[in-house]
Amino acid sequence: MRHQLLNLRHVPDDEAREVRELLDANQIPFYETEPNRWGISAGAIWIADDQDALKARELMADYQAGRRTRARAEREAARLEGTVETFWLQARRQPLRLIMILIGIVFLVALSLWPLLLAGSR
Repeated sequence: MRHQLLNLRHVPDDEAREVRELLDANQIPFYETEPNRWGISAGAIWIADDQDALKARELMADYQAGRRTRARAEREAARLEGTVETFWLQARRQPLRLIMILIGIVFLVALSLWPLLLAGSR
């Protein structure tokens, strides 16, 4: 039976490459399905053998734990350096964008409530 190891939707290219290298290094045969052109299927990395799938899942759990630790350390280092992109930093950098988004939200809320306001005035 085939086992899906990794769905490639929203997976960065470097992570997919590292998973392929991990499987190759541990001599686990795998195959990939490509994403379709309409975006319904994002593609995946599959393992065909049950025993290989168990080993691959263990390796994947270790890999993801290490990647999570690295990502958190990089985020903390960026936060300490002051280079993390925060909401307030974006608002100061692009105030017009923020104002336009807020106007759009107010417009959509008003448009959604318009029938209720009309019904209440009768």
